[in-house]
Amino acid sequence: MDVYHKILGKYWGYPAFRPLQEEIIHAVCEGKDTLGLMPTGGGKSITFQVPALIMEGICIVVTPLIALMRDQVDNLRRVGINATAVYSGMSRQEIATELERCISGNCKFLYISPERLAMEQFREKLQAMSVCLLVVDESHCISQWGYDFRPSYLHIADVRKQLPGVPVLALTATATPEVVDDIQERLLFKEKNVFRKSFVRPNLAYIVRRTEDKPGTLVYILSKVPGTAIVYVRNRKQTKEVAILLQQAGISADYFHAGLSREEKEIRQNRWKNNECRVMVATNAFGMGIDKPDVRLVVHLDMPGSLEEYYQEAGRAGRDNKKAYAVALCSETDSLILKKRIEDEFPDKKLIKQIYEALDSYDLAHDFSLADFCSTNQLPPLQVHHALKLLELSGYIEYIEQQDEAFNEVAPQVTRTHPGIKGNSLIIPPSVYEERRERAGKRVTKVVEYLETERICRSHLLISYFGEKDTEDCGCCDVCLSKNSSGLSNRDFNMIRDKLLKRLSGEQPLPVNAITESLPFPAEKSITVIRFLVEHDSRFHMKDGEICMKQNNH
Repeated sequence: MDVYHKILGKYWGYPAFRPLQEEIIHAVCEGKDTLGLMPTGGGKSITFQVPALIMEGICIVVTPLIALMRDQVDNLRRVGINATAVYSGMSRQEIATELERCISGNCKFLYISPERLAMEQFREKLQAMSVCLLVVDESHCISQWGYDFRPSYLHIADVRKQLPGVPVLALTATATPEVVDDIQERLLFKEKNVFRKSFVRPNLAYIVRRTEDKPGTLVYILSKVPGTAIVYVRNRKQTKEVAILLQQAGISADYFHAGLSREEKEIRQNRWKNNECRVMVATNAFGMGIDKPDVRLVVHLDMPGSLEEYYQEAGRAGRDNKKAYAVALCSETDSLILKKRIEDEFPDKKLIKQIYEALDSYDLAHDFSLADFCSTNQLPPLQVHHALKLLELSGYIEYIEQQDEAFNEVAPQVTRTHPGIKGNSLIIPPSVYEERRERAGKRVTKVVEYLETERICRSHLLISYFGEKDTEDCGCCDVCLSKNSSGLSNRDFNMIRDKLLKRLSGEQPLPVNAITESLPFPAEKSITVIRFLVEHDSRFHMKDGEICMKQNNH
């Protein structure tokens, strides 16, 4: 047994590694900069915890998720490994104490939030640390091409320059090909080195249900699919409302969002994990770092603004590789709502300047109250929140959101980086506004395409979005199942359909008998496909024994 397996067995009790884990560990131990693309539930933490325990020195882990940070520190300490964390909300003295522990060699792992990397206090202490590995979790956040760009991640490149010779391991669950390249460039990889796990989930059936009664449809689905479930909604108010609705329907349910206290979150998570509660209704604050392999169903009442987010949330179903379902409920207005979110995320530039000017007369010495600021200046909270993010991206302010558990709400901090600049001199560059808005619009277009397609396998559409080529249709999504209602296998159906499309490419009506005779398949199979396409695809028309296809609707 090699040293990797000994450590895996000693601390985690596993006899073998999951796919990709061992390859990534070997690359890290060889000192190579490495990017690991591991879909949700792939066991990312093992890929840096095992090699760090072999290497001399401390492993620094950058992550934006404070709850996940605490969980991992607690888990490491539980098995006798010294670990600590530094994040927003800690006092200067608390931070100094933990950093001194790292310098003295009393810590193997230091988890740190990205905004803390810029602190002079941290940079000074870093020089005295013996660092063996730098880990960047949620590494897609460093890319402006990604769906969740965070400016604080840009500090990581400066930290790398302070640590010559120390390898970096970047981890993410979802990244498009352009984001994969951007991550490696921004993290100053010496050479490209990517390990990918296929995004295909053969046990997970992706379903889209069109309905104008989402609550009723949700109750119906939960009555048909047994087992643990997660229901995702867009705001905190909805979590409670939907949970109550399910309880009234006799379904065991609870709700979860970022505004709950740490104690409340832990109680609810544990009840759900221990099967004392069947359904968790939640915002996207739920699920990150929670390992429950037997989730049978994930339902989205509202879709997120990108397929990256959807894939990650839907992927929390069926991690035990048993049959599971990811269902998106879609109404007539959903596409418009998704597009409206772009307007909220990119407020008019005049409003951004107005918000910036309002910061001039607001007390920024203490925690920034978004509600108070909006009330005082009669401004829309959602657009103010997004305007502050755009101002941060433009370099005019630092906008740090942190969880203030004592008051049970998010208490951000805002610092003006250029106090002398007035609103009329404000310039929001195209790279921050126009280009990012265009990319956000393209991501929403892909989500709408996913919801509205009636011809492309949903799994195939998702997988190709992440750059995987030549994937076969899944055979279990609603699109594939509708094809299967023809009584043919996906392979036969697709082969006959593709041949038929070539024969009808000229728009001229052709006799059905002539077509079936010319196709290299049994006539009854060809006729079955022709009937199915005429009934389900508006491009195909049949009259007087002849069939044609309209090209302009393709």
